[in-house]
Amino acid sequence: MLESLKIWLHQGKQYIPDVTTTDVPGVFRGRPVITNAEVDEEALAKMCPMGAIGTHPMTIDLGRCSFCGECAFACPEKVKFTKDYKLASNTREGLIVRAGEDKPIELDETKIRPEIRKLFSKSIKLRQVSAGGDASCEMELNATGNVNFDIGRFGIDFVASPRHADGIVVTGPISENMAAPLENAYDCTPDPKVLILVGMDAISGGLFEDSEAVNRKVLDKYKVDLYVPGNPTHPLTFVNAMLSLLGKKNR
Repeated sequence: MLESLKIWLHQGKQYIPDVTTTDVPGVFRGRPVITNAEVDEEALAKMCPMGAIGTHPMTIDLGRCSFCGECAFACPEKVKFTKDYKLASNTREGLIVRAGEDKPIELDETKIRPEIRKLFSKSIKLRQVSAGGDASCEMELNATGNVNFDIGRFGIDFVASPRHADGIVVTGPISENMAAPLENAYDCTPDPKVLILVGMDAISGGLFEDSEAVNRKVLDKYKVDLYVPGNPTHPLTFVNAMLSLLGKKNR
């Protein structure tokens, strides 16, 4: 016990006391802000490899955005990326950032199913399925359990079997070979359950959207409760997304 106290006094708090207000150190691109400056929007749209930019008025679809920052480098007077990591939405439309709007992205409270907060506000178990992912979002989700983010303190945990889960977390564009296993995992999860898409690939298909090796038809069958963008998704983005969905505070 004495030795443990010595270590604690030496290292201090290793966890982030408030994950809802902390700053992200280093290079991080979060929520973009689009000004009303007059620029060649068509050129910016053609520059985006993901097709995330719309024009007249200019928009950025966070479900397609890779956060490469090329648009901001080309036209800093038009686009800038903030360090706001609260990027999740429970509607696909909520991921669209529009010119002239500089406001936080929030969940639509009217779209949250009542049973989610009634049953899972204290504790929720999630089964993560990598449906053809490249392991980047998967590693970031794994990092949410690290001592600094410590998602377990909010009663949110990942489990090994969908039969023990309250919801499915999908990463990857959903390859043809993973479409059936993903559907099986969802069907094996007891009702009621949540479905969460994490990362650009899971939300839109990313670079693989038009590939014949991708089969995203399974998403047409089920309601998606949460879209968490990023490439990859930052742990703080996922933690805050879950807290918002469950109506939990930072405690």
